[in-house]
Amino acid sequence: MTLFSQTITDFWGESFNHETFYSDDHFHCIINPNLEDNRRVMVLTTADDKVYAVITPAIAAKLQLSKEQPLSEVIFRNKLHEAGILLHGADHIFYYTKQEKSKICSETVAEHIRQLTVQDTVVFSKFEDSASEQDLDDAYVELDHWAVFGSFAEGHLVCASSMYPWGSSKLADLGVLTLPPFRGQGHARKVVRAISQYAYGKGYEPQYRCQLDNTASVSLAKASGLTLYAQWEVISPDSPSLS
Repeated sequence: MTLFSQTITDFWGESFNHETFYSDDHFHCIINPNLEDNRRVMVLTTADDKVYAVITPAIAAKLQLSKEQPLSEVIFRNKLHEAGILLHGADHIFYYTKQEKSKICSETVAEHIRQLTVQDTVVFSKFEDSASEQDLDDAYVELDHWAVFGSFAEGHLVCASSMYPWGSSKLADLGVLTLPPFRGQGHARKVVRAISQYAYGKGYEPQYRCQLDNTASVSLAKASGLTLYAQWEVISPDSPSLS
């Protein structure tokens, strides 16, 4: 039995379960003509260290891939570099396992945590004023997102998490931000689980992304009960157009 829900495996399978150009025990190269332009190159490195690269036929032609020539992850990445094709820095992708989902759906949300609405505009504005611009940019927590939850202490909003549907999928991408004086007190963990419970109730799977070097965010994901699914890289907008 797989760890993760069918929603998650189907989402990634839609892009990566296409014509296999090359495959070995470690590296798999897939050609998919249906990729959107901003995802015409993607690389997914799963938690068990298998690497799946998916590209459009145009990218395959640009890289001059040939079944008569050897291929590996190293060769593939070198070909991207030689063609001037850049990838964004990788993100960790975390999800809840089916077992953890069951726990979240039956949990009682703490009294100091609740859903935020437009009626909390003043409260949320004060929260934003107390956070640094860098933290606000990194967390991407917004009151007008699809769902927003907050944790309160000393009469103030001290931690907030927001979600929005990821494209047209049934994944809900989340961000979370705790004000510095209140970090390390469990606010973020509880808010992440509370908003995830809400997402499950609406038929969505929570998705948590963070950059590989964001150790604090990685620690929060694990503390919140999330499990690493993969590392995800996607083509950078600075890469040359093929038109």
